[in-house]
Amino acid sequence: MGLIVMKFGGTSVNGTERIKAVAEKVITKRNQGNKVVVVVSAPGDMTDELIESANKITDTPDERELDMLLATGEQISVALLSIAIRSKGYDSISLTGPQAGIYADTTHTKARITKVNPQKIISELNKNRIVIVAGFQGLNPNEDIATLGRGGSDLTAVAIAAAIKADLCEIYTDVDGIYTTDPRICSDAKKIDWISYDAMLEMAGSGAQVMQARSIEVAKKFNVKIEVKSSFNNNKGSLISSREDSKMEEPIVSAITFDKNQARLTILDVPDKPGVAAKIFGALAKENINVDMIIQSSAREGYNDISFTVTRVDLKKALPILKQVSKHLNAEGIIFDDKIAKVSIVGVGMRSHPGVASKMFEVLARHKINIEMISTSEIKLSCVIKEKFVDTAVRSLHKKFIG
Repeated sequence: MGLIVMKFGGTSVNGTERIKAVAEKVITKRNQGNKVVVVVSAPGDMTDELIESANKITDTPDERELDMLLATGEQISVALLSIAIRSKGYDSISLTGPQAGIYADTTHTKARITKVNPQKIISELNKNRIVIVAGFQGLNPNEDIATLGRGGSDLTAVAIAAAIKADLCEIYTDVDGIYTTDPRICSDAKKIDWISYDAMLEMAGSGAQVMQARSIEVAKKFNVKIEVKSSFNNNKGSLISSREDSKMEEPIVSAITFDKNQARLTILDVPDKPGVAAKIFGALAKENINVDMIIQSSAREGYNDISFTVTRVDLKKALPILKQVSKHLNAEGIIFDDKIAKVSIVGVGMRSHPGVASKMFEVLARHKINIEMISTSEIKLSCVIKEKFVDTAVRSLHKKFIG
């Protein structure tokens, strides 16, 4: 007998027929002798539709109330799935995130999990029930519902798996596993049988939408084994685990990723003196706006430009903050570009192979794609380019590094 967490994304529960199919998968897993906890997302595009409804009322909906609204999507899914499982003669119970013991910090719309108290989940499992938990949500210190940000159901599933010491966390999605790049852009994309936490973390952080980056951080910290697989077939998926679990070395480059949800901001003619950068990025941090790439130009006559990237979602929040900071610093002003994208090559093997960067730059140059910003780590190299060149860049880099 095993202890399994099964997580199903929005496409998997989009409509009653798909919910019935998920119920059958869960029951099959239960009939194999496993104790099962299920985590589900909101059906289909419901979260986006709820956000759109709020934005029709105001461009800046109150974030506490927005979380109350968004949390309803997952609650629809858990209730319907429990109804489907019970209709087949199996005992199940649906729980909201707070009922399941998921606690979060005070940040609305992208809260972080502070702890998981699995007592309720374990109690229900001991009653031989299938436990179904609403993903994407937790209870904050003010006893309000707080949502965990885009892809937060992945985080819920992995955090629960860590708390109950599950044998495996299965992530069911609309693809067969993790691919070397997006198969919709590159027909030569290959499914990855195994990938380390480090490489998957870089993939998720640089645009791969299969897993949320924060969920991989938790998986690595608590050594939670994850298998990403399809909801629509029984094919073997892709395993994410520690490097000790692999019998082979990872390739030089594991994957090519891209992220179109990017915008670049530039503060012009900032005084070149200590403390300026701290004021700029401190103001953004107070509003929980994450900054990715940062470039500061060479000082000229006591001034320089500071450019950085944020998500397009955060651009609207960042602009008024930066205008205020810019005025306080007597900077020249702010410009932004929301027609950019980030393309990255990811691979733990890059650490021991020189020349990877030059090859990437050569490929982009050959296709006349200008590089606007560059960011590097031991296992990732990212370039900001114009969004219109993403498909060409991904295909050409995949052909060069992966074949």
